[in-house]
Amino acid sequence: MDLEKAPPRREPEGCLVVAIRIPVRIVVLLLVVPVRMVWDALVVAARFLWDVVLRPLGRALFVWPFVALWRYLLAPVGRGLGRLGNVLFVVPLVWLYRYVLTPLGHGIAAASTWLYARVLAPVGRAVMWVLRGIGAVLAALGRLGRYLLVVPAVWLYTWILAPVGRAIAWTVRIVVTGVGLGLYWTLRVLFVLPAVGLYRWVLAPVGRVLAVIGREVGEAIGHAWRVAGRISRAVGRFLGTLLRWIFVEPVRWVYRTVLTPVGHVVRDLVLRPAAQAARAVGRATRQALASVRESARQARADIRRMLFGQPEQREKVARREPPARETRTLGSSTTALTKD
Repeated sequence: MDLEKAPPRREPEGCLVVAIRIPVRIVVLLLVVPVRMVWDALVVAARFLWDVVLRPLGRALFVWPFVALWRYLLAPVGRGLGRLGNVLFVVPLVWLYRYVLTPLGHGIAAASTWLYARVLAPVGRAVMWVLRGIGAVLAALGRLGRYLLVVPAVWLYTWILAPVGRAIAWTVRIVVTGVGLGLYWTLRVLFVLPAVGLYRWVLAPVGRVLAVIGREVGEAIGHAWRVAGRISRAVGRFLGTLLRWIFVEPVRWVYRTVLTPVGHVVRDLVLRPAAQAARAVGRATRQALASVRESARQARADIRRMLFGQPEQREKVARREPPARETRTLGSSTTALTKD
């Protein structure tokens, strides 16, 4: 079973189509190639601008401020307003419904039941009895009117008005048919037959030629657009390779061969010893400052002793709690059985 789709069958083409196709495709190709190359360049520039500038700028200006506004302002305020609304409205309304409206509704329902059973139902039955009497009177009047008005009117329409109307309609139909046939053939001879001849022998051939030209121009534009795309991609690859070998590869070689070893040498011979020396200087400075602070503290203590004398030494008081009494064990001699 052949699963591939068979190509659509095309009608045999004449020499006019072939003669139009080749010049049109050449001219359209020459016109479309620059347009396609400019279009591809604009697409690449727009994609680069979108990825590098517009998308990060849009996130920084629109997305993150709105996210922060929602997360840190609107959501907490909404939750607070929800709790406030619950306290101010929902809880009072629930209490009002449960303890006021529900008992009031039960009372109104009981009163309505009593009113319907004792008042409205008897009044409704009396009104229905009166309406039945009125209906019987109206039915009698309807029968009387039918025999006095409807039956004579139907007889008059069936035996007098309908035959007269049919005769008038038949006469009018004959007159209108004759006049319509005369107008039809007059208009056909004067307008329809010349218009049909003009369409069949002039407009249709011209339209077919214009349709062939338009179809060929459209196919030529599509074919030229695809060919121009291949040419544009080839030119773009060539320019990319040229730029890579002129700029990228030399810069990469300089970075890999020159700058990286120089950076390692600078790091090992300059930066790392400088950092070690800075750390040693820092340690020495901290030690010197500590010794200066200790000397100043000692000098202040000596001056205080010279001016105010030696402060009295307070008697040290043992603040420890007395030892707890040892618990009794089998080896202790505190019982009468084990006492020496």
